[in-house]
Amino acid sequence: MKIQESGENYLETILILENKNGTVRSIDVANELSYTKASVSRAMSILRQAGHLTMERDGRLLLTDSGRAIANRMYERHQMLTEFLITLGVSPDTAAADACRIEHVISGESFDKIKEHAQKAQIKK
Repeated sequence: MKIQESGENYLETILILENKNGTVRSIDVANELSYTKASVSRAMSILRQAGHLTMERDGRLLLTDSGRAIANRMYERHQMLTEFLITLGVSPDTAAADACRIEHVISGESFDKIKEHAQKAQIKK
């Protein structure tokens, strides 16, 4: 089952918050994304049903292997695309916003080629 862009964003946000704070609860995701608690609760339910995360009795959200793989892929794309766009002269804010949209629609093949090009360009500096 293909995960939707919003689901990818939620998983990526959980990963980022986990790395920053250690533990993550739905309220943390709601605060980070400026979404309502009800919207986040619904999304977490969908992601749990899809097998991408679990919720502990104390409310902690834990990424499953599949959820972590998706989150890591989105985070890598976001970081690399942001840096690449900045090297092209795009402002950091615009680069981050554009990368957030691009990361969800770019094919694996195209991303790999952009990543390869960016790494080669970095070596030449």
